Amino acid sequence: MKSALVSVTVVTHNSGPFIGRCLDAVFRQEYETLEVIVIDNASEDESRRILAGYKDRIRLIENDRNTGFAAAQNQAIAFSCGQWVLTLNPDVLLQPGFIARLVEAGGLGARVGSVCGKLLRMRRDLTIPRAARIDSTGIYFTPGMRHFDRGWNEPDDGRFGHTEYVFGACAAAALYRREMIENLSLDDGFFDPDFFAYREDADVAWRGQLLGWRCIYAPGAVAHHVRRMVNGSRLRAPAAIKMHSVKNRFLMRVKNTTSDLYRRCWLRATARDVLVIGGCLFYEPSSLPAFWRLAQCWPRALAKRHRIMERRTASDEYLATWFRVRSRPLEPWITQAAEQNGAVADGVAGSLAIEQH
Repeated sequence: MKSALVSVTVVTHNSGPFIGRCLDAVFRQEYETLEVIVIDNASEDESRRILAGYKDRIRLIENDRNTGFAAAQNQAIAFSCGQWVLTLNPDVLLQPGFIARLVEAGGLGARVGSVCGKLLRMRRDLTIPRAARIDSTGIYFTPGMRHFDRGWNEPDDGRFGHTEYVFGACAAAALYRREMIENLSLDDGFFDPDFFAYREDADVAWRGQLLGWRCIYAPGAVAHHVRRMVNGSRLRAPAAIKMHSVKNRFLMRVKNTTSDLYRRCWLRATARDVLVIGGCLFYEPSSLPAFWRLAQCWPRALAKRHRIMERRTASDEYLATWFRVRSRPLEPWITQAAEQNGAVADGVAGSLAIEQH
């Protein structure tokens, strides 16, 4: 039986130090049914010269301006044909078997709309630390409606070794089912272009939960990632990224928060909002334009919210649980199937207890 086609979509912008190694790792995957689509967002470094060396193996679209990660990924997805789409950052190096293991995990259920593997941290020079540290094992939300990468900076010592449901996938290396992409897409695409960059994967994950899709974490799929926006590095982050980060935290909630969830989380969420606004006023005035941009996006966000909520299938109680836990166990029949077909590779056997936040 022929393997499902996987479309690997990559967005580059001054990604010269990374993109060659990234593509080489993709083409070393044992999974052969691949197409690779690269959108270059007006790079001014050696990215386009490097990409020209892969012209016979990739489909390359060169934009004349930087449209942002979200819009460029939508552009790549529109050109793609695969039953699955793997969004991939150029600063990610896939380890052998990564794609095959994600696809296998995705086959565990028709409502599995996304799959993520174990991302480990990697230095900017693409060297791998001797003491492995986790970058992401999926996205989770807190009772204050903040989202984080599960396991970030924790040692890779066997923790997060079970295949399980998580809230969503980090788009640095996330596999999305075509049917979910089509179901979640709004008039302006799968990822919200108003986000430009940062938090767009959490927005998609939240929308997926509202519309009844599941995300599976498969620990046997391993990759390394250079994360440039991490806890404690905000002072060194580009001002534009910090501004979009502020804008998008509010934009995501306008689109996705239900009244029941807000009732449960409003106190902690509002306290954090006050801190963010105060931080922009007194410590980071370069992020104040986020609120003007949010106002500009507001009518579109409300229209998108209406579209999402009229198609919502998840109950209030189910959604609320995801703001108290970081993962949930697979159904027993799925666990049994996973063990039989090897989709979960390392460590599915044993207890799959819900991990409390």
